Parts: sequence; structure tokens; C-alpha cells
Amino acid sequence: MAPRLQLEKAAWRWVENVKPEDIRLEHIELAYRVNLPHCKRGVCRRNCKGNPNCLVGIGEQAWLGDIDEDTFHNIDDPNTERRDKNSFVGLTNLGATCYVNTFLQVWFHNLEMRRSLYQCQSYRERDLNSESDYEPQSICEHLQYLFALLQNSNRKYIDPSGLVKALGLDTGQQQDAQEFSKLFLSLLEDTLSKQKNPSLQSVIQQQFCGQFSYVTVCNQCGRSSALSSRFYELELNIQGHKNLTECIIEFLKEEKLDGDNRYFCESCQSKQRATRRIRLHTLPPTLNLQLMRFVFDRQTGHKKKLNTYISFPEQLDMGVFLEGEGDQRCVYELSAVLIHRGVSAYSGHYIAHVKDACTGDWYKFNDEEIEKMEGKKLHLGTEEDIAETAKSQSKKPKCSKGFHCSRNAYMLVYKLQELVTSEISKQAVEVPTFLKELVDRDNQRFEEWCNEMADMRKQSVVKGKAKHEEVKELYELLPAKDGEPFEFIPLEWLKKWLDDSAATKEIDNTSFLCSHGKLHPDKVGDCKRISLLAAQQLHIRYGGGPRLESSSLCRECVEQRCKVLRLKNQLNEDHKEVSNLVKHTPCGDGYWVGKTSLRSWRQLALEQLEAAEHETSHSNGETNGQDPNSNSNKELSSDNYEGNEEDMKILNEDIVCSHGSLRIVENERKLVSTEVWSKLKTYFPNAPEFPQNQEACQQCLTLEQEEKDNEAVSKMMAQEQKNQLPNLFQDKNRPILTKWPQDTDVLYVVPVFFVDEWRKFIRRPTKSSPVSNVGNSLLLCPHGGFMFTYESLLNGDTQHIALLWPSEWEIMTRLFIVDQAISIRMSRESIPNGSAPQYTTEPDLCWDCREGFLFQQQRDLREYTQATIYIRKVVDDKVDATPEPNGSSSDAEEDREETPRVEEENDPHFIQSQNGSKRIKLDENTSASTVASLATNVSKVGGIRRSTRHRKLRGEKALIVSANQTLKELKIQIMHAFSVAPFDQNLSINGKSLTDDMATLGSLGVIPESVICLKADEPIADYAAMDDVYQVRMPEEGFKGTGLLGH
Repeated sequence: MAPRLQLEKAAWRWVENVKPEDIRLEHIELAYRVNLPHCKRGVCRRNCKGNPNCLVGIGEQAWLGDIDEDTFHNIDDPNTERRDKNSFVGLTNLGATCYVNTFLQVWFHNLEMRRSLYQCQSYRERDLNSESDYEPQSICEHLQYLFALLQNSNRKYIDPSGLVKALGLDTGQQQDAQEFSKLFLSLLEDTLSKQKNPSLQSVIQQQFCGQFSYVTVCNQCGRSSALSSRFYELELNIQGHKNLTECIIEFLKEEKLDGDNRYFCESCQSKQRATRRIRLHTLPPTLNLQLMRFVFDRQTGHKKKLNTYISFPEQLDMGVFLEGEGDQRCVYELSAVLIHRGVSAYSGHYIAHVKDACTGDWYKFNDEEIEKMEGKKLHLGTEEDIAETAKSQSKKPKCSKGFHCSRNAYMLVYKLQELVTSEISKQAVEVPTFLKELVDRDNQRFEEWCNEMADMRKQSVVKGKAKHEEVKELYELLPAKDGEPFEFIPLEWLKKWLDDSAATKEIDNTSFLCSHGKLHPDKVGDCKRISLLAAQQLHIRYGGGPRLESSSLCRECVEQRCKVLRLKNQLNEDHKEVSNLVKHTPCGDGYWVGKTSLRSWRQLALEQLEAAEHETSHSNGETNGQDPNSNSNKELSSDNYEGNEEDMKILNEDIVCSHGSLRIVENERKLVSTEVWSKLKTYFPNAPEFPQNQEACQQCLTLEQEEKDNEAVSKMMAQEQKNQLPNLFQDKNRPILTKWPQDTDVLYVVPVFFVDEWRKFIRRPTKSSPVSNVGNSLLLCPHGGFMFTYESLLNGDTQHIALLWPSEWEIMTRLFIVDQAISIRMSRESIPNGSAPQYTTEPDLCWDCREGFLFQQQRDLREYTQATIYIRKVVDDKVDATPEPNGSSSDAEEDREETPRVEEENDPHFIQSQNGSKRIKLDENTSASTVASLATNVSKVGGIRRSTRHRKLRGEKALIVSANQTLKELKIQIMHAFSVAPFDQNLSINGKSLTDDMATLGSLGVIPESVICLKADEPIADYAAMDDVYQVRMPEEGFKGTGLLGH
């Protein structure tokens, strides 16, 4: 079948030769594509959307022929959750608890430890009720139940949340695995020590505890002293080493004590140089070797991971490292390797490789997934040895037979060889009766769940087969034969009906209706024509409507489309003819047409014809921009048209004024002949019509004259004010407080905002509004007192005011409304050596409000939010003083000049005086802090403009900060802006170093617009530390607050 666009063109090809009034039924059927041939399965590969008779590729393939039963449901086979034969049980990762799961699997495979734990007495063993779930109380009970489930459960994996919750661990935070191992064994040892059975009290010591001593020898007298100690694992430094033997040798090597670290000798009774080393005396049956991969980095203040390759043997002879008894058993076999996958010490994933004590097979335990290794050898896959970074990736060293290499192994577990080979150690561990009953209950619940899921699958299959027969039977009835009754059904509904995963809703045809309540011609591509018999059965079963039968083919829509297409075909010829006609001056009467309309009428007509052609809304007939029955003047306003051809919607819109009449600007329109206008009206029947004798809008003429009169008055007013106050306008011969004029003892004060606005009006009287009010109340407090002292004006507050000569003030009082006179007077006071000038203000200063104003200013500097500061990078104690171009200024420092405005209209703290000025309203409940706050706001909003423009230098960047932000958080921002790590940043402000990372910026004296100097140290070579800085935001608390520490 032809593509959709070709089918649409073919459906309307007849309009070239048929006028709208000559349309017959055959043309309507062609438009609705009723007689297109049916597509056949196997020939048509996909559904033809342009053909309503194509019923192929709508989802019927799933219902024809044999169907897989799994397609009738989305329920997974419950047997996938069942434990495989001769396999182990996994543990669910609760979020970030993989480190817990690895140790639980290692301890479970320690048969002696598991056997001993099963012997622990449970005080709730007698109280077991078959009707209630078992809830362990102590750590031993949790571990007993968990081990029993790992041993006898039918599930593929179990949930360890009971134990994790009892320990109080945060499931969303990854912790130090080595620390967890130490703390948990310590807690378990303490718990077992309370058992009545003596053999159970020392289980942990018997399995994991060895003895060594710190031996110190005085270099002066040779006295030797030994301090015995127990250990549960040996912590081996791996930095700078290649194999396990080197790590053990360093652990036992002799250490020199000298300098400040000298040893106090009991014999010499003084500090002496000495040597100290560790002597191993006894080793436990299970030897835990901690490889110290996670170390503290002094430069970053955080932990980092050492991704160093370490070689370790499958058999380890510790006899060479023992001192004392020579016949002690000391050959060990590797039984577990714990792996940390990841680059950082604060993220990654933990897995464990564990050797089955009974069979000798190796398994990889990865939370829920368990993989058996091929043969009986350990295989450390490539996924366990992820390199740190591309540039630091080193080649994996070759390992000899019987050795393994890993850069991610952090703990090695060795078992005494004699215990590994003994028959006793290989005997199966029996689960106690009460624990076996508990596991049997859980297995029974699991089997019931499996049966329930299987029943649901069966029910879904039965329903699916019934639906299959129903759909198959109905699908055969869908095709409508030629000459028989038919209906249209939405294509999407048919697809959902054939898609069993989607719920079948009632048939909804409302979106396919035209404005006449019939099938819209544009929607026929989204529908399918089916037989009346099939449609009746579908409507009976699913309901819906309205039904679109053969009588629903809309003649009115077809006629309208025919008219539009014919006009579209005629458009090019009419455009050429109109272009030629408008070149000649019309003879006789004509019509006014906008010049913009004449340039763009073809494109406008084409857009409207295309909109009408592809119309999908219910309001038919809007061919020429709007409905013929609507008021054409509603949208024909100059307010909606801005002179752009792209903004035009209707012809002649460009010459319609805001009052709906002809615009007064004659050069925007052109007179065309009656012939031209008649052709334009064919495409735009609702366009505004203006005959040649049409008068321009009288209201617009009146407004234009008024505007000219107002501009003349403004110019005259500005010239008069400029002539009377020439020095104030040109800023010449201005009085200065620091050098009081000799010929006057009084100066007057006005806001500088008033002067700025007045100068704007003088320069551009036709573009700016006249200034009528001086507004001195902005400089007064709510009590009517002046807000500034003479000394504060000398120290910078003069930026808020402008000084006037007495003669200028007299002119001001004549030209403007003055709400309050403010003056500064100088008088002389006698002193012993002569006289001294004294300065007073009128009105007097209000000290209470002045103090509140200063307090508010200081508080704003200390309690700011979203303020801008500048970080200036210093290289070799030098600053590049070259200003940045304006184009590179940050968004925080764009120079904006906003029109000042006082937002007092709806403020309850302000009242309106008779002369139009605003004063702050006081009542008996007004507090001093409120007055200070209002005064500050007045100074900010009322137009007292401070110049906060900061000239940025090269290498300087603006940051948005808050006063309660810490210095550490600022360093993180600087790191993103300058790519300098926090530990390489040396910050200072006004020569004072900023070193306290936890102090807030407000407490460090950083205020808005501050400039902080940044001097960067040379970066360190280990860039992996940078990743840790990104990830660590809060101080490490480890297992604080958990059950591992007794809380």
C-alpha cells in the first residue's frame, strides 16, 4: 500500500475538477477512502494508517496461531526464587549492607563457629508458638536463626533485616567493613561469655584469638621487657609491598625508639634509646589477616583506598614467624578472600570468595547471587580488580602456581591445615530441633507462596485462552465487505483491545467528530472501517459511542475542504495578478489596504488555508482567521499588532487602530482598485473593509493633538526650570560640607534621588514625567527627626542627599511641593582660644531611630542570604589588576539601573499627608526595632541609591553565599569555580587568614561585596582524594549509636 501522504493526496485529487456545489456521494466516499482495497496478511508488513481498510499489524499476530502460555500473564515463575540443589543461600542487600553480608557468609562457613552457636541456649525455645512468628531477641538468637536459614532454607536468598535492625545499622550508609568485623566479634564474644556452658564462653577466643608480645630492649643496659597481648586479626600494612610475606615481615620488624620517642628504662631510671618489635607466640585455628587498604590521608583529612596489587599464597607457613614452641602447628590453607570493588574508600561494593569446608569447592558470594567456581580453584575475576583510573592503571603481575594477586582484597582468612583435612571438621553440622522447626515453618510459608503464585499463573492462562478464542473469532468478522453496512472504530482502541496487558475500556469516538457531529475527514487515518456485525458485538461487550456508521460521512466538511483546496490551488495565480494590478493607480473608487498586508497576504492566506485544511477542532468554518459570526473588531486592535509581518493574523490588521477604526498614519496604507479588493476578500471574507472615502479615527486624531500639546508644555516647563536652576542641573558651584561656604550660615537638603529624577526630566522632557514633589520625608524617621548627623554626612552619608544654596531652596519652594524643609546650620561658639563652628540640623536628629538604623545596617551585614562575594586568585603574591571586559562580568554583577520606587501604596505603616507626601504611621504599639526596620527600608527603597558597582579583575570570580554558610562549604564552591581542591586553598580577607573550616562566614567577618584572596598550593599527585572530598560532606561517625557499641 502507498504511504500515508500519497493516500491523502489521492483521496482529494478530484477537487481539481469538481466544484463544491457539484459534489456527489462517490466524491465523499473517495475523501473518506471507503473503497480502498483491503490489505492481506503476509503482503502488508505493517499497518497502513492512511488506509481505513487495513487491519494488518494492529496486534493480531499474538492471537492467531499457537500462543505461548507465558504471554497470558506477567507473573514470574516462583521456582526462580527456589534454592538450587547442592547450592548455598544468598543474603539480600538492604541498600548498603553488602559489607555485612560478606562477613555473615564467611562466619557461616566456619563450621566450628556455626556448631558452637547452635549449642547456645535460647530462653525463648520453650515459648515457641506455632501460630506466631519467631522474633529473636539477643544477637546469638539472631545469628542462630540466620545460620539455620542459610543451611536449610528452600529460598534462593533470605532477608537479614532482623539482625541488621537489632544491631541498629543504617541500611543506606556503607561502613568500614574491617571495623564492623572487629566490633561484631567483640559483641559476640561478650554475649557468649554470659552462656552457662563453659565451652561456649570462649568460642570466639578458641577460633580467632592468638597471642603476641611487644618486646622492648634498652640500648644502654640491655634490659628486655615484654608486654603480652591478644589479637583477633593481624593488621598488615600493604603500602610499598608486593606480597603477603613482605607485609608480615614489616609487621614483625624491629622499630627504633629515639629522640622524643625514647623509652623510659626501669633499670636506668631514665629515657633511653631502645628497640621494639612484636613476637608471635600462638596462632589461632582461624587466622584473619587484615590488609590495610583504607588509610587516613593527612593532606585531605579523609580516608583513601590503596589500590596496590598484593600476592598471597593458598598455603601459608607461619612457622618461620613464630617464637617459642617449635612443634606448634602453623601451616594454613586459604579459606576466604574478601573483596572491595571500587576506587574510593567511601563507596564501592563488597563480595566474598569462600571455600566450602566439606567439599573444598570455591564459591563467590555477591549478596543474592552465588556462583560456584570451576574446578576446585579460586578464580579472582576481572570485575574484582577494577583499576583506579586510566592513567594510574598498572599491569597485573604474574602469579606463581599456588599464589593469587589482587588489588582489591582487604581481608584474607586462613584455616589451620590440620583442621581442614581432619574428618571431624568435615562432618555436617546438625541444626537444633527448635531451629529446624522454625526453618520448616518458613519453608512452608515459602511453598504456600509458590503454590499461590502457580495458581495465579494457571488462572491467568485459563482466562487468556478464553480471550484468545473470543478475539480470534471477532477478528475474522472485522473486515467490511464491499456494499455491506460498516462502521468506523478508533485504531488505538483496536490496538489496546488486542493488547491483553492493557485494560479494554469502552469505545470513545468523541475526539473524531467534526463540528457537525459526524466523522471528521482528517480523522479517517486514525480509524478503521469494520463490518456492522463486528461493530455491534464490540459495542455490546464494551459499550461506548457515538457510533460512526455509513451515514456519519460529513458532506459539509468535504465541501469546505474542497473549497479550501481549490483556493489553495488558485492562490499563486491570484498573487501574480494582484501584484500587477497594485502597480497601477486605481480608476474611480478604491479601498485602503495596509502595506504590510499587501506584502504578506499570500503567506497569510496560505497559512490560513493550511490551518483550515488540517483543522482538527470542533469549530469548523474558521477558514479566514475567525468565525464568520464573531465580532471582527474584538481582535483587530493595534495593541495586538506590533508592526511585524509575522505577528499578523488577519488582512488589514496593520491599519486598524485600538478603537477599531482606520489608523491616522497614511503612509502605512495603499489605495487599491475594487478588482484587487474583491480577490483579497475571496481569501479573507472577514477582513476589515475601508473604502476610499473612509475617514481616519477621530479619537486617535484627538489623542495625537493632546500628546503634542502635552509635549510642548513639558518642554516649556523643563526650559523654565533649567533657566532658574542652571547650576543644580549642570552640577556646578555646589556647596561642600567639608569646606563650609563663607557667605552663608545655612544650607538646605533634598534627596539625591529627587535631583536625579529632576535632571532626567530636564534632559528628556517628552520621555520622562515631570517631578512635582521634593519628598524630603524619605530622609526623616517616623517621629519626624532627621536620620543623619553632620559627622555621618562627612563620612559617606552624603551619597544620600544633595545640598542646595538658600537661593536655590527659595526657587524650589516656588516650583515644587515641599513636604518638609531640612537644613544644616553653622554657628560659632566661643572657646578659650577663640571660636569653633557648631553644626545643627533642622529638624533635630532622632537619636533612637538613628541607633536603630545603624543596628539594622550592621545586622544586614551579619545575617545576609544570597549575597555576592568575590574570590581573587593570587599567583606568587601578585594580583592581576587588569579589569575584566564588561562582556565577561558575572550575572551577579550586571550593572542594572532600575527605576526606584517606593512600595508604600498598600503598606499599613504609611499614611498619606495632605500635600501628597508619605509619612510613616506610628501608634502606641510601634517598637523601636520596627522603626529602625522601616527607616532602613525607606532608605533602601525610596531611592537613596548606593553605588555597589564592583570592578572585577582578571582571575576573579563572583560567588553567591550566605552568612550561615561554613568556610568548608565555601571551599567546595571555590573548588568547582577554580578547580582547586579544598586542602590546596589558602584563603585570606584583608590580610587575615581564614583557617577554621567549621566557622560561619558571618563570624569570620565576610560581608557582602567582600573580596577574598585565594592562593593555591601545588596539587598533590593522588587525584583520587579529590573524589573523596566530593563524597564526604559530614564528619565520619562510624558505628556510633549502633548496637555494636552497646547502644
